Amino acid sequence: MSVRLVIADDHEVVRRGIVSTLAGESVEIVGEAIDGVQAIEKVLQLQPDVLLLDVRMPNKDGLTVLSELKNAGASVKVVMLSSHDNPTYVARSVALGAKEYLLKSVKREELISSIHRVMAGEEAPAGSLIKRVRNVMDRRRESIEDSVPLTNREMQVLRHVALGLSNREIGSSLSISVETVKEHVQNILRKLDVADRTQAAVLAVRKGWVD
Repeated sequence: MSVRLVIADDHEVVRRGIVSTLAGESVEIVGEAIDGVQAIEKVLQLQPDVLLLDVRMPNKDGLTVLSELKNAGASVKVVMLSSHDNPTYVARSVALGAKEYLLKSVKREELISSIHRVMAGEEAPAGSLIKRVRNVMDRRRESIEDSVPLTNREMQVLRHVALGLSNREIGSSLSISVETVKEHVQNILRKLDVADRTQAAVLAVRKGWVD
């Protein structure tokens, strides 16, 4: 079955390369977007199966596009494509519903298989960038010493904070309200005796709670 795909990337050379790579691979390129605003318009207009979405774009970046499509109830499955393996970008992509996160250096075979895997609703393979970050976000207390005064949920929230997610993105990732996230964050700061989210994140990294 052919996958209907929209490509959103502000660099024409990248778009042309992707089109060439996917030629003859049961992928129909139904639209291209050169910025975030156009990406949203194309998805809502063309209703593709998969959106291949650059993280860094003018007007609206890929993460903003991802958030707005989610809020609009779009059913498109999103594969993020980036030059940056920044775990914060990956974590925010996960929280906002992206199914895969690939680097632009990805091999041809992996790009093709990822698109078809996402279309089929299959999980990213173990060891992939998005899988590793998702595992950190999902991990609870199993590897944390008993002396740490945080609950399972507070530890999950702390890991999200350390990865740079906003309260809204944390709520989306953990399926809890923003108000509940704020309450957890305040409890974390109090229990760890730190002044703000940055200090909490630094402590989490130093202690090895986020890797």
